[in-house]
Order: sequence, then structure tokens, then C-alpha cells
Amino acid sequence: MPRHKSPLPSRRQFLKAASLKAVSLAATAAAVPAFGVRRALAARYPERPIRIIVPFAPAGPTDIMARILGQNLGIALSGNVIVENRSGAGGNIGIGYTAHAEADGYTLLVTSSAYVVNPSLYATVPYDPFKDFAPIAELGTSPNAIMIDPKLGINSIAELIARVKAKPDAFNYASPGAGTTPHLSGELLKIVGGIEITHVPFSAAGPAIQALLGGTTQLAVTALPPAIPYIENGSIKALAVTGARRWVDLPDVPTMIELGYTDFIADTFQAFLAPAKTPPDIVARLSAKSVEVMKKPEIVEQLRINGFEVIANGSDGLRQRIVTEVPKWHDVIAKAGIKPV
Repeated sequence: MPRHKSPLPSRRQFLKAASLKAVSLAATAAAVPAFGVRRALAARYPERPIRIIVPFAPAGPTDIMARILGQNLGIALSGNVIVENRSGAGGNIGIGYTAHAEADGYTLLVTSSAYVVNPSLYATVPYDPFKDFAPIAELGTSPNAIMIDPKLGINSIAELIARVKAKPDAFNYASPGAGTTPHLSGELLKIVGGIEITHVPFSAAGPAIQALLGGTTQLAVTALPPAIPYIENGSIKALAVTGARRWVDLPDVPTMIELGYTDFIADTFQAFLAPAKTPPDIVARLSAKSVEVMKKPEIVEQLRINGFEVIANGSDGLRQRIVTEVPKWHDVIAKAGIKPV
């Protein structure tokens, strides 16, 4: 009769199974403390001051947003948040600096739409918009404003276009930098109006507005926040905004769409990001706290007064905006004939 195989494992099989089990247990034991350490670090975070890098000069819209966020986020986290301006190269210097900073949650970035525009505007940029950052939150947005020196006596976009056509060499416009959405708004104005106006780029919205106030340029196109005080006191005249609807505090200023320029929408959004390898628990905590801060009624009102519409989307919302807007602005830049520099 044939011999039946023993149901008991051989010594070799037993030792192999025991070895595999030991390896599995060791891996699990190693993973649990590591996970626990990460959670503990996130719970204690922050243990020292957090730096928010703003890649533009002080007094511009991104700087305004970063300082309002930073002050209130510091309170929410029971820590200190410091805003540091690192301007230059249309935002690339500060963005690149943060992309390559230590990914420990203590060096973060608040930037504008330049983040999604620059990869198409420059031949090389010091960051990959999809790989080098972990999205924290989409903070807010604001329309751009097309503004003019009121002493020129021009009261509408139609009058501006007529005056420029009559004196094509007499006008230039300031923007917060090449490739910013205000710059692209200015180029779109030239295209739809069939006019030529010389572009004069500055390092941020603040200097661009000062150029208009000082008579260095006849026009300026910037995001709305830093311009509102000057529009309200009559130092600057806003001819139009580039949002989908009129700004609540400037009810007499029309949108470009209202003036017959279909699809002329170009807003500037503000994004909060961390270097890509920042611990996920820290990114999640920053996202939750920043959204919580941004949704507070008093913060919404403070930002509205400064020209922002609060969005307060978390990580997923910002990630989707980046995915959508990188190709969108690539197409606009190509249509405007702007060559990468």
C-alpha cells in the first residue's frame, strides 16, 4: 500500500515558516513605533518658529495674505509664524528656495498664481509644480484691476483704447512682474483692444502701484488687494476688474465681461504649500488649521476689506487647481505670443 504523507511539516519547513514570521513581526514592530513617532511629532508641532516664505516684495497681495494667515495660524497652532520675503525672478527665487528647504514643516510657502504660470513663462524654473510641493490649502483669490492715473481724464476702457490708438507711444503699464496674471491681463487687453502699450514689470504689486502714483507709468494692472485704498481715496482710477463679477466694495467698477470682452477672466489666487517630503501628519494639521482660520467670519471680513475672496479649500482643492491652471496659462501665454525667457 502507498505510504501517506505526514500532515506535520518537516523540520526545514518549520524553520522557514518560523523565520518568515519573525521577519514579519519585526517589520510590524518597527513600523508601529515609526508611525507613533510621526504622530507624536505632529502632535508637538510646532516646537520652534515657522517661516512662511513669500516670493514677492512686501505690501503686495501675497504678502498681505501671508501676514494675515501667519498671525492667525500662529495663534491656532499655539506657536510663532514669521513671514520672510524672498523676491526676485517673478517669484522663482522664493519658490525655488522653499522647494529645496528642509521638509520638516518649519519652512512653508505662500505664493500667488505665479506658481502655475512660471513653468510656461520661463525656459527653466527651480521647481516642479507637481512634484516639489505638498499642497496645504488654497487660501483665497482676487480679481486683477486695470487702473489709470486719474489726471489723464480717461474714464472707461473704451476711452483708454481710443486714446492709446491716437497716441500709441504715450502709454505704458506697470505690473507686479513678467508672467503674473496681472501681466497676462495687460497683454490680453492689448490683444482684445488692438493696441500697443509698453509693459514695465516690477517685483511686486506694491512697487507697480507706486510707479503709477509717481507718474512713472500711465497705467497699472495688479491684483486688487493693495490697490483698494488708493482707488477708494481717488489717487488711482480703476477702469475695470477681471473677475467674473463686480467687486463688492467697488460696485461702480465694471468687469471686462460686462464691457463685451467674453471670457476675459483672470484672477490671482493665493496658495499655501510645503516642501514635498514634509511629514503627511504635519501637512494635514497645517491644512486643517489654515482652513479653520480662513473660515472665521472676522478673517473673511478682514480679507474682503483687503480685496480677497476667501476660498479655504484644503489640500485636495489646491492640488486640483494646480492641475487645472498649469495648462490653462500655458495656452494663454502661447496665444499672447510671449516667449519663455
